[in-house]
Amino acid sequence: MIDLHTHTIFSDGELIPAELIRRAAVAGYRALAITDHADQSNLEVLLSHLVGVVDELGQANNLQVLAGVELTHVPPKMIDACARKARQFGAQLIVCHGETIVEPVAPGTNRAAIEAQVDILSHPGLISEEDVALAVENGVCLELTTRKGHSLTNGHVAQLARKYGARLVINNDAHAPGDLLALEMACRVARGAGLSDDEVARARQNSAELVARVKG
Repeated sequence: MIDLHTHTIFSDGELIPAELIRRAAVAGYRALAITDHADQSNLEVLLSHLVGVVDELGQANNLQVLAGVELTHVPPKMIDACARKARQFGAQLIVCHGETIVEPVAPGTNRAAIEAQVDILSHPGLISEEDVALAVENGVCLELTTRKGHSLTNGHVAQLARKYGARLVINNDAHAPGDLLALEMACRVARGAGLSDDEVARARQNSAELVARVKG
């Protein structure tokens, strides 16, 4: 299992990075990205806690770990600048909190994130066909999530991804130990959204390719 969307006590998660990484390793994970909630106010602080440290913790647990952020409720017009700052501060992976139907995310967030060429648009809700087509053009992955609430629109995302050829990834959006689902269960969630076994395998490969791009 590769989970490229997780949280620690540095935002609203329950675990410090070392424990999150250790629990993921024991659960058989291959790679993990720590992507705490971020905006302009805390980007530098978050990444200063992670950059370099996660490499050591990952190596100690035979797990590849990426230092990232999830840009969250950032006003759409500020997302591009925020993403660029995150890269400058050492973010290896940038996730943007999409327009989930269970939170008051500002309209236009999906489009702004895709235009900013973030790596992953998380739980993008009832994303439009135009935005999915742009995600394909800009190389942005769309997330299928196992997280309660956000997962309600997985079927919609999967359907449009198939129609336009968008790249999907499967993430847990883990905040607590119990959120680190086994690979089999995560794949079941994806199949429940309408993916075939081949499409699930492709989504898993997309995650692996994101990790390889950073880690080599």
